[in-house]
Amino acid sequence: MTEPILSLRGLVTEFRTADGVVHAVDHVSYDIYPGETLGVVGESGSGKSVTVMSILGLIPSPPGRIAGGEVLFKGRDLLKLSRKELQRVRGREIAMVFQDPMTSMNPVFTVGDQISEALLVHDPHMGDDKARARTVELLTLVGVPNPDSRFDQYPHEYSGGMRQRAMIAMAIANQPALLIADEPTTALDVTIQAQVLDVLEKAQRETNAATILITHDLGLIAEMADRVVVMYGGRVVEVGDVNTIFHAPRHPYTLGLMASLPRLDADLKRLEPIPGSPPSLINLPSGCAFHPRCRLTKGREVCRTDIPPLREVDGTGHRAACHFSEEMHAAVEQIEAETGVTLTGDSQ
Repeated sequence: MTEPILSLRGLVTEFRTADGVVHAVDHVSYDIYPGETLGVVGESGSGKSVTVMSILGLIPSPPGRIAGGEVLFKGRDLLKLSRKELQRVRGREIAMVFQDPMTSMNPVFTVGDQISEALLVHDPHMGDDKARARTVELLTLVGVPNPDSRFDQYPHEYSGGMRQRAMIAMAIANQPALLIADEPTTALDVTIQAQVLDVLEKAQRETNAATILITHDLGLIAEMADRVVVMYGGRVVEVGDVNTIFHAPRHPYTLGLMASLPRLDADLKRLEPIPGSPPSLINLPSGCAFHPRCRLTKGREVCRTDIPPLREVDGTGHRAACHFSEEMHAAVEQIEAETGVTLTGDSQ
């Protein structure tokens, strides 16, 4: 079997605040393999973005710190690299598309100069003329019109969709082995979202990069991801291939996310919201962090006292952190009866 290009092993990231320690990433482990797209989903505050910021060494310290674990990229633990060594990895071997390109780009430099800088930092011998020519190629690749003239424009002269395209161009400039896209379609209208996602897929094909796609949009995950990691309360609660996650979820939080979404293919009697609110990362509930909102717990003590391990549930690599994952089929049937909608295809 192919070795993963990136392996997280028990990653722990904390933030010290006046109110206490925020357990933003709590013993997170997952792998991503060459060429695949791994979707990472969960509500705001679940730890999705902090996890990848930890990978890249972008956690502000203080108040943040990586308190434990390993981040193995091509066999090297990134957490053990010096700052200078990590800078050589960032932008060259691992690149990131941030969710807000307006705040990610420097407003006083042209877009072309900023993309060229990403090239020249990692290849100082390229020269300005070659860097400009390569930047124009990249802008053409991601569909920015009139790239020669757009090279000399500033970020505020680009539309939101074009800024995101420029960020993708910058991310793939050095043919990275791993591309991280953090909510790449936030604040874009639906038409522009589709265009940006097409560009992202094209960029991935161009570089053959493994891609981590962070989003709360399950529709986007269904369309683009090969495998899915579901996070809740700073922890991974379910991992599996995209078809398995959508057709046979084995964690009640995953099912709750699916049941709470509006549908275009069915006449919903009503949406089924997840009751309650996401947990405080300063004071997580004891046992399973999801148990105060869970329809499977039924007051059972083990949910309140024991953190469920992320365990294999069907022999295919599908893992879930639920004490009663074998009861999920009945929970699916109950929600489908209440809403009148088939949530999971065959519901198996």
